Amino acid sequence: MQLIKTKSAINFMGKRNIAMVFSAILLLVAVASIMTRGLNLGIDFTGGTLIEVGYTQDANLPAIRETLAQGGQGDASVQQFGTAKDVLIRLAKSDQPSSTLSNEVFGMLSKAVDGQVELRRVEFVGPQVGDELTEDGFLAVLVALMAILIYVALRFEWRFAVGSVVALIHDVTITIGLFSLLQIEFDLPVLAAVLAVIGYSLNDTIVVFDRVRENFRKMRKGTSESIINSSLTQTLSRTLMTSLTTILVLLALFFLGGEIIHGFAFALLVGVFVGTYSSIYVASTAALMLGVSKEDLMPVQKENVVDDRP
Repeated sequence: MQLIKTKSAINFMGKRNIAMVFSAILLLVAVASIMTRGLNLGIDFTGGTLIEVGYTQDANLPAIRETLAQGGQGDASVQQFGTAKDVLIRLAKSDQPSSTLSNEVFGMLSKAVDGQVELRRVEFVGPQVGDELTEDGFLAVLVALMAILIYVALRFEWRFAVGSVVALIHDVTITIGLFSLLQIEFDLPVLAAVLAVIGYSLNDTIVVFDRVRENFRKMRKGTSESIINSSLTQTLSRTLMTSLTTILVLLALFFLGGEIIHGFAFALLVGVFVGTYSSIYVASTAALMLGVSKEDLMPVQKENVVDDRP
């Protein structure tokens, strides 16, 4: 059996207490912000009116916002949609009928640019639909976490399953908490990004745990802490390369993809950073604290097996 060298392993677990304090502070800030400030929910969840208009030339977003503010719609969200000539306007829930509100807004914009604007579509999201989306979104996150807990427990060991779910809850809470702290609009694309963060973070954690299981079975000597350090060191280059290439793509989406997907790209950026950190410290630390050892991952020896070979 081949021995695996551990002399050059980085002592990740030696810094786990510092990491735990750091994570605890982040979680406390995130939870406190969510409880006190709440989320700046988009009309997907709260209900409202969505209006898409097209201009004959590049739209001037500051001028559009000023026009709407003068007309009593200062809380409207104005974003470019697709090209620089297409604009998406989101209006909060109002007592006015959707058709009346959209005609009023279109009249303001048409008057401001002397008719050089076209009304493309109007959509209304009722409060009941928003409540259903909120409930379904929360349920989707909960089901994903439960399915992951069962999957990792069956594939690895229950201590690893708990560590994975703790890391995912850590990542999701911090990501959502940052949206609450900065009051960035939280809509359906952001919720999709949060679910994508769960998948990304889990993938990273599974790679680490797979190497931990392999090393537990191969290494003859060494404590659980030293074996986890070796496993993290061996997968570090893969983790960093995956995170770096993903971040480069997300930065391109954030800066060049248009305002409409800023929230989506920002949530994924935060999730990748936090997920990379949690796969190294949170998940592995949780499994170590639960007492994972070689005996938990060794293949089960069959008893009373009779050798019939001559």
